[in-house]
Amino acid sequence: MSNNPIDQFPDKEPEISVVNSQIIETNDPVNPELSKDQIESRSKVGESYWSFVKHQFSKNKLAMISLNIVMVFIYLAVFADFLAYNKPLFVKYEGNSYFPVINDYLQGVGINAWPENLKFVNWKSLDDKNLLEYVIWPAVPYAANETDLSSTLAKPGGDHYLGTDATGRDLLAGLIHGSRISLSVGFIAAGIALLIGIFLGSLAGFYGGTVDILIMRLVEIFMTLPTFFLIITIVAIYGSSIWFVMAAIGITSWTGDAKLVRGEVLKVKNLEYVTAANSMGFSNLRIIFRHVLPNAISPVLVSGAFAIAGAILAEAALSFLGFGVKATTVTWGSLINEARQASNAWWLAIFPGLMIFLSVVSYNLIGEGLRDALDPRLRD
Repeated sequence: MSNNPIDQFPDKEPEISVVNSQIIETNDPVNPELSKDQIESRSKVGESYWSFVKHQFSKNKLAMISLNIVMVFIYLAVFADFLAYNKPLFVKYEGNSYFPVINDYLQGVGINAWPENLKFVNWKSLDDKNLLEYVIWPAVPYAANETDLSSTLAKPGGDHYLGTDATGRDLLAGLIHGSRISLSVGFIAAGIALLIGIFLGSLAGFYGGTVDILIMRLVEIFMTLPTFFLIITIVAIYGSSIWFVMAAIGITSWTGDAKLVRGEVLKVKNLEYVTAANSMGFSNLRIIFRHVLPNAISPVLVSGAFAIAGAILAEAALSFLGFGVKATTVTWGSLINEARQASNAWWLAIFPGLMIFLSVVSYNLIGEGLRDALDPRLRD
């Protein structure tokens, strides 16, 4: 009898499926039973590793919803002045057309875009007197720091869609402009932590020995420090500046990234292509940053998403306690702080708290989605 399995089953034909005009054999020895969904999924995946990661991430519905929420926050931060401002987007006055929001941007960078008689004009007053020939206002016609003492602690509704605080500042305008602070702190503080962690972790993992011992002892020292109180101390010493807040959060949050990068570099540095780079006489720095890190950086992306969420939460906590940015700067945490002094103004706690909750949960879900997408064991 023949030992060839095909001779033993001469009538058995391989099962095939046609997907997008491609014939896919479904009884392969590795995956003998592929469902229709798996076949369709594989047909959409490219050959590169990152196309696989993108495909896996797109299948995670919660992660995709969270990504869309983050994109909305980024949109609010970038176009805050076009969405909530106390000057028109476009106005026609005395036969001339002006773009006040854009003109203010140009004024801020040193370009004098205003005629002398319009530098300090009150556009709302002119609009109330019907002196404007044509005007287009932002969706929220209030600036974040604009006070209206006639509408203090106004409930949601009317001219102030989400109400006002104790000084008459519009809450919705504050939330829109506060997204700039929160996202800036999140991205920059997480970026600082990632840069420090990647640099020190790669050195510790690649060189080992004394370098590894010294860096790991430094990591352990930072891990034993009470991080939040250390941030408060730094801000108290150097002042309530947004830059000091970012730096303080970043400098105290790099230890996890360093340990993660060190572990990945330890796995990668003994592979064949690193040995080949050594034999060709490349410098250690070139090997680290051109050959080792690019193949060890993927898990750090997950850590970065979680770091952004942690930085946003830390800034909100600092502003809530009064240690964050300057009192005149509106942030989500400072708005919640206003709620402590006005316990009946529920909107001052609910809406800023909801923004913090959505942003933190969204970044955490994105991080989890990236973690699953980077795991090759979850391939279809």
